[in-house]
Amino acid sequence: MDAPYSRRSSAHRWAWALVLCMLAPTGRATRTPVAVNAMPQQREIFAESDAYERFMGRWSRRLAPLLVKFASVDERDSVLDIGSGTGALAFALAEAIPSVRVTGVDPSSAYVRYAQARTPSDRVRFLVGDAQALQIPDATFDKTLSLLVMNFIPDPVKALREMIRVTRSGGIVAAAVWDYGEGMEMLRVFWDEAVALDSTIAVRDERNMPLCRRGELAALWRANGLQQVEEQPIAIDLSFVSFDDYWLPFRGGQGPAGAHAASLSETARVALESKLRRRLLGERQEGAFTLQARAWAVKGVVPAR
Repeated sequence: MDAPYSRRSSAHRWAWALVLCMLAPTGRATRTPVAVNAMPQQREIFAESDAYERFMGRWSRRLAPLLVKFASVDERDSVLDIGSGTGALAFALAEAIPSVRVTGVDPSSAYVRYAQARTPSDRVRFLVGDAQALQIPDATFDKTLSLLVMNFIPDPVKALREMIRVTRSGGIVAAAVWDYGEGMEMLRVFWDEAVALDSTIAVRDERNMPLCRRGELAALWRANGLQQVEEQPIAIDLSFVSFDDYWLPFRGGQGPAGAHAASLSETARVALESKLRRRLLGERQEGAFTLQARAWAVKGVVPAR
């Protein structure tokens, strides 16, 4: 790993560790950065499967087929889905290529139960597990994919090395992460207006997340020995039928933005809602609108061992 990238990645992870600490529910003992940089805090903001579906799952399902195509998955493949969540990527794989075999791994038992209940065939299965310590033998899969997860893993280097370990030589490891700084307008609009109301929360803005900028995923892939690394943007439209279709899912408390929205007092919530409504609808009282959502996708080939 080159030194400049290493310093940026470390700084972003520690900054985000502090953010997760601040997003933890009140009434608990304050946690140190070491304790924060661990899976339990992520479970606190990614735990309610139905709320996640309304907030982000519906858009994950739209993005997933683009990652499947980018990763060149074919009908003979066995695929591992890291951070499978409510099943968006696994189900996209099964729909696009019915013969593919998919194993999804996620640390949230609630998400795994949700996905298992909707599993379309016995060729798709879901397991509770930690991406940083997979209980899977070496070289088990032809492809290992991860959708909108790498930036939330406490140690993405450790997770990537595990992804490489369980993928056969010549296989592909691929991932996609939202461009939180510029390309994911749904969240960009939210944080712009939230920070305008309260500048002290700027550190929570997801633009500070690691691995969400052009070139960062590719640098991580190359630094860990993957070959023929390619990175490209993949994008979808997010079509909202009304302002409530945009706003109400934030109040479900999922993800950093949802956790912030759910933590607000009634007065602060109304103020943020008013600013967002004005930003998105202008002088209109109601109406449909569309936002753009861009992610950065990367893939690389596992070298011969």
